[in-house]
This record gives sequence, C-alpha cells and structure tokens, in this order.
Amino acid sequence: MPKPYPKEFRDDVVAVARRGQAPLVQIAKDFGISEGSLTNWIKRADIEDGVRAGASDADRAELREARKRIRLLEQ
Repeated sequence: MPKPYPKEFRDDVVAVARRGQAPLVQIAKDFGISEGSLTNWIKRADIEDGVRAGASDADRAELREARKRIRLLEQ
C-alpha cells in the first residue's frame, strides 16, 4: 500500500481545487495525483468543514474507541 500524502499537502491541493480556476483533472495532473484521490480529499474536507453531511475524523475515532471498549467488555 502506498504511503499516504501528508495532511498539509492534501489541504493545499484541496484549497487550490476549491478556487475553481482549473478543472479537477488538470489540478490532479499538476500535483501528480489521481483525479479520484482529489475528489475523495475534497469530499472529506467538505465533511470536516460541515458543508456536507457525514462523520468527521473525530467522530470516526470516537466510534472506533467505543467499539474497542465494547469488544473488551464482551470478553
């Protein structure tokens, strides 16, 4: 599995894409990433910013911890 891109890089690419000065295909090509990755990063950023409905990173981490505790308690 490839190493994930740093958060700062993803944030910068999403900021450029949100400006809307170029098509997503061109932005992805300029940064050397796939269009699918860029689309996913934009969706995650929209969820984190509250623009789109969904579970934020903090919500997902909390759910993961709760599931761990439940598994331990069930043992």
